Amino acid sequence: MRKNIVAGNWKMNKSLQEGIELAKAVNEKVTENNTTVIMCTPFIHLSEVSKVINKKNVFLGAQNCADKESGAYTGEVSVDMIKSTGAGYVIIGHSERRAYYGESNAILAEKTKLALAKGLTPIFCIGEVLEEREAGKHFEVVKTQLNESLFGLSADDFAKIVIAYEPVWAIGTGKTASSQQAQEIHKVIREHIASKFGNTVAGNTSILYGGSCNASNAKELFSNPDVDGGLIGGASLKADDFIAIANSF
Repeated sequence: MRKNIVAGNWKMNKSLQEGIELAKAVNEKVTENNTTVIMCTPFIHLSEVSKVINKKNVFLGAQNCADKESGAYTGEVSVDMIKSTGAGYVIIGHSERRAYYGESNAILAEKTKLALAKGLTPIFCIGEVLEEREAGKHFEVVKTQLNESLFGLSADDFAKIVIAYEPVWAIGTGKTASSQQAQEIHKVIREHIASKFGNTVAGNTSILYGGSCNASNAKELFSNPDVDGGLIGGASLKADDFIAIANSF
């Protein structure tokens, strides 16, 4: 059975002290249900936030990792470092990393392998920009991203990954893919996974929606059979909003 997951991506927001307070508030408000709640914080927050969450249904993740195991890579953070903080998840391939920092599918494949080798669960992001959607290439784009970054894995390793679909044109713009659009592409993604790894792996893979999901639209989005939760940006920075999304299943 695949998990219902709501993961918050804080991005480059909150001081350390503010982050600890937010994490405490989220941890206190999470109710016992079938939803896995993850907070993906800035690197400097990880070890402190790890101390204030229950790790039963509230978990910790990083927003990125290096594509090298260790060495002279000034400013980078390795998967070993992330693991040592108590984090269990790491976002890989977010559209902002792809767009602003030129991360290729090959680089993201290396990051994924390193994360898996150290026991971290990748939340692997895929998705198309507006021009690709308008050109009708959105299915092709997400399939290529999967093919070039993840389809070299074994079925056992792929089964450890969470997929997050990001309609890049809907991030931070206030636009949201309709519930029907979200279900349509999530279904295509699951079918493409099945074509490589089989129906069992595909059926057990959590696929999150990551485009301007909020408390007012989460329930409709999550009601779709192939939408297993959300990767939440701005709405994850307020505990009440984030918890409302987590309670939307």
